Amino acid sequence: MIPEPDLLEALHPTDRIGPTGRPTPEFREQLRRIPNARNALAVAALYAQTIAIVVVAVHFENWRLWDTWLVWAAAFVLMGRAHAQFAALMHEAAHRLLFRDRKLNDFVGRWLLGFPSFTPIDAYRRGHMAHHREEFGPDEPDIPLYRGYPISRDSMRRKLVRDATGRTGWKLFKGLLGAVRSENPSVNAQARKIVACQLVLIAIGVALHHPFVYFVLWLAPYLTVWRVINRLRSIAEHGGMQRSKDRRLTTHSVRQSPVSRFFLVPFHIGWHLAHHVDAGVPMAHLPRLHDELRRAGYVTDGLEYRNYTSLWRKLSSRAEGAA
Repeated sequence: MIPEPDLLEALHPTDRIGPTGRPTPEFREQLRRIPNARNALAVAALYAQTIAIVVVAVHFENWRLWDTWLVWAAAFVLMGRAHAQFAALMHEAAHRLLFRDRKLNDFVGRWLLGFPSFTPIDAYRRGHMAHHREEFGPDEPDIPLYRGYPISRDSMRRKLVRDATGRTGWKLFKGLLGAVRSENPSVNAQARKIVACQLVLIAIGVALHHPFVYFVLWLAPYLTVWRVINRLRSIAEHGGMQRSKDRRLTTHSVRQSPVSRFFLVPFHIGWHLAHHVDAGVPMAHLPRLHDELRRAGYVTDGLEYRNYTSLWRKLSSRAEGAA
């Protein structure tokens, strides 16, 4: 999975990308401008879309059985995608790139994005910053998601089946419930706030005479569809790579398509190599940074996978039983 050394030699500094692949100071200043209005619209649109999915599913509740099942199945999958969107915007808030005002950034990140989607964002931020300091280093929190790749096709299938059937999600969910009783005040406080948000969502469903909606269209997609999306995205980011100061050896680059951006990597979070080149660049500007990295030869056709399917195929290419 590691790129051949000759693929790393094409870099030629430009007026925007320096000799190490980092943006020049002037270009970096442009890239790091946080688009407040755009991000506010993204959060509002995410809530509007999520509510609309629920309303449409409930509206079809009394239609013909076959039509109802089709609509609810589509809603179930789309709510798993909604969790991916909540996670992407929460990730932006964890980097303090959602809003320029830090208090607003943290409030929205906690109460509108993190806590409703079962994420203790302050703990996530600490771990995620360790991830960015040195991928695959001794303090790397995400190693369990992508170590040991490539794996066999059967092993990949087993992992995805565990995710799709809720076993992975339930294991993590039990950890969250256990954190409510933690003796660590910070862990305990965050867990209780997450539970409080879930109780509010359940209460809204009860008040609207649809108490089952929370469990079918919020909790269950989180435990299943979102776990599949999260694994597929995570291994596409770092699976099979290694510890290095050169981000091209720690992070994959994958060409983005409308389909992948819709289901897997919303809000430009799929430009992951660019994100690791400069973690202070808001997601909205990552395509621009990626284009400049290509222009400078830091990213080439030989380094970039043409789509996620080709990368997943390679990540599951090890022969069964091979060391």
